[in-house]
Amino acid sequence: MQEKVIEVHDLVKKFGSFVANDHLNFEVYKGEIFGFLGANGAGKTTAMKILCGLSAPTSGKVKVAGFDICRETEKVKRTIGYMSQKFSLYEDLTISENIRFFSGIYGISPAERKAKQETLLRNLELGSAKDSLIGSLPLGWKQKLAFSVAIFHDPKIVFLDEPTGGVDPITRRKFWDLIYEAADRGITVFVTTHYMDEAEYCNRVSIMNNGRIEALDTPENLKKQFGAKNMDEVFLKIARNVE
Repeated sequence: MQEKVIEVHDLVKKFGSFVANDHLNFEVYKGEIFGFLGANGAGKTTAMKILCGLSAPTSGKVKVAGFDICRETEKVKRTIGYMSQKFSLYEDLTISENIRFFSGIYGISPAERKAKQETLLRNLELGSAKDSLIGSLPLGWKQKLAFSVAIFHDPKIVFLDEPTGGVDPITRRKFWDLIYEAADRGITVFVTTHYMDEAEYCNRVSIMNNGRIEALDTPENLKKQFGAKNMDEVFLKIARNVE
């Protein structure tokens, strides 16, 4: 039986009379690449903030890595990694300084950090650039480094909030190679995106529209269900049906 690492039951998030998340229900399993898809404003980022312990739900039950998101928020935060659209790195610090800073936050010892840093820089072919400012790096390098730092402490789950926004298709595909490697290590990857082609890279995807999950299954099953050639067509059919 697959291990559940995220459990969401009837999650509701309201801002005044506006319902951002309308009774969301889903589960995510260990080592899964789970796509949380939808257009801008669909409610993806709001739900992710709740899962990361950065915002409280209005109602519903949410467990992440076995911990209740409302009662055990700090325990949740210690078991996850997070990468935002803006890469989460400090532009006026060097690569080494960023790694040292985040290692301190994650409670990694200096000796362990040094060993892990050497491996990370070697794998990314960034060893000669360790003293370069983040702000001076090409976008693709920033992106790969930010993801590597987000999983530096070997979290159970890493949350990626539209991590490939603004980069070219080749760089996006290379970034997904890093995601596959993390999943192979048993790290669960929860990724939001509005690029429907990226849905094809996920084990399962949910598609949100107006705060609700309108579909949830594997990409292949969704294409069969909606009689679509690709995920773009699936999304368009869902959006039109909802309207």
